Amino acid sequence: MVLLERTPLVVPEAAAAAAAASSPLRRPSPRVLREVPPPPLDPILPYLRSINKAMDELRTGPKFEAAALDRLKICVMECIDKYGDDYQYSTDPRLLKIWILYADAIGDFDKAYKQLEEKRMFLEHALLYDAYALFLFSKGKVLEAGKVYEVGISRKAEPLDHLKKMHTIFLKHLEKIVEEADADAQPKPSKIQKKEPILLDPWSESTMNNLLENINVDLKKFAGYHKSNKVYHGKVPLTSPQNVLRNKVIELGGRKYQIKGSPGTGAFAKVYKASVDGNTEDLVALKIQKPPFPWEFYMYRQLDTRVSDIERPSFGYTHEVHVYADVSVLVCDYLPYGTLLDVINSHLVLERHMDEVLCIYYTIEMLRMLETLHSVGIIHGDFKPDNMLVCYPSGEITDETFKGETRSERNQGLCLVDWGRGIDLNLFPSGAEFYGDCRTSGFSCVEMQEQRAWTFQADTYGLCVIAHMMLHGTQMSIQKTPRPDGSYMYWNVELWKNLFSTLLNATSNGSDAAVLRSLRMSFQEYLCSNRQLVGKLNQQLAKQKTSLCLS
Repeated sequence: MVLLERTPLVVPEAAAAAAAASSPLRRPSPRVLREVPPPPLDPILPYLRSINKAMDELRTGPKFEAAALDRLKICVMECIDKYGDDYQYSTDPRLLKIWILYADAIGDFDKAYKQLEEKRMFLEHALLYDAYALFLFSKGKVLEAGKVYEVGISRKAEPLDHLKKMHTIFLKHLEKIVEEADADAQPKPSKIQKKEPILLDPWSESTMNNLLENINVDLKKFAGYHKSNKVYHGKVPLTSPQNVLRNKVIELGGRKYQIKGSPGTGAFAKVYKASVDGNTEDLVALKIQKPPFPWEFYMYRQLDTRVSDIERPSFGYTHEVHVYADVSVLVCDYLPYGTLLDVINSHLVLERHMDEVLCIYYTIEMLRMLETLHSVGIIHGDFKPDNMLVCYPSGEITDETFKGETRSERNQGLCLVDWGRGIDLNLFPSGAEFYGDCRTSGFSCVEMQEQRAWTFQADTYGLCVIAHMMLHGTQMSIQKTPRPDGSYMYWNVELWKNLFSTLLNATSNGSDAAVLRSLRMSFQEYLCSNRQLVGKLNQQLAKQKTSLCLS
């Protein structure tokens, strides 16, 4: 049996007695002593004392280990048998710790967790999910452990920040294990034919239908998911042209949304700016799609559970989705500063390119985005500048902003939206690779162009195209350069050789998070090498914000 190290169980009665004995107010009195009423009944106190005693004996060495372990098991199992579902202790963390010891004692945390689920006990405690995930991980059930963390986070178990931190540590540890395994793997000669990789088109109609069927149960559990089997019955059809919908009121889930304009229309949906319940200061983006498509809502909820709080603002938020028989409406945050494509075009109108310090800043932001996404098994799948909403820091950027490996505060410069083509790798077999074209002109990666398998290249190629557009104002052209061994390497013939050559020649094997982190750190180190660059960056951002707000 593996005992989980926990904070010693507190026995409050003993602590109170010790405090009373040492109190300066305690004096002898000639008066007749009155009978002191007994303390409130706490029947698990004897068990707490016995458990603490057994735990102390276990720490003294192997001499008493076997006997102490047996006593601990008996005590824990007897306590749970008598008081495991006692309402008096339904929110008492002491009993939760005894439940965890009980799960360890019977060697079946799955059974203990199921019992607590059925009793609806301790589901708001982060410790339950942390302990269960660690147990599953110790048994080699890695995917199940990750899902337990996600369930706890989706239920906002407290302390939520601690649970998210432990989830992030778990993911980084898992990434390290995978990287070490890949490094240690040695090719072995074999007469057996090499197993062909699993190839799938993640965007085909059949694949999407299967995925939506598989996640249907999970969708119903997510906050903000509203489904009706009827068609939308509002006064104004949601699929009406923009000029018809303007200033019209749409009622969804008891709220009234007044259409104020259209920030953009994509190939698969229309997006509208709308005020909420007549409050012109409360603005949201409504994404209307026909036929209904709840996949994007699912992707947003995966981001909520997998991405740390400090990085989460980089990927947009959705409040709810309304799915009807004929149409779906996604309610998202509205950001007023336009897209990265607007920024690029604003410079081209003046017949000049973006200043390099701005290009570096936005490249750092994009590298950080993809590093975060790919490390948790998510591919965006439509990584282009019109899906990047521009944000501005709340204060001055300093060189400290770029010195650490992780972000020190929520000061994102970009927000990646439009998750309709997002790929959740957890829903596919391990080692799966993809085929099929994103069908976005100029953003199909080399592998797509040559009908080869791809994974993360769908995103990293998009990053290279965006960087090229910022630097040169045009989409990227590439050329094929032969290697000495006869294979080919792709080189961009212009600036930023390391970024382009590294990402354009990436393979589909394993996570690319470490590579992205290394590239990001090299850009950050460059900005930190000269304080004037950071000062220039602040000036350029202020100028850009003013210019775009006036246009």
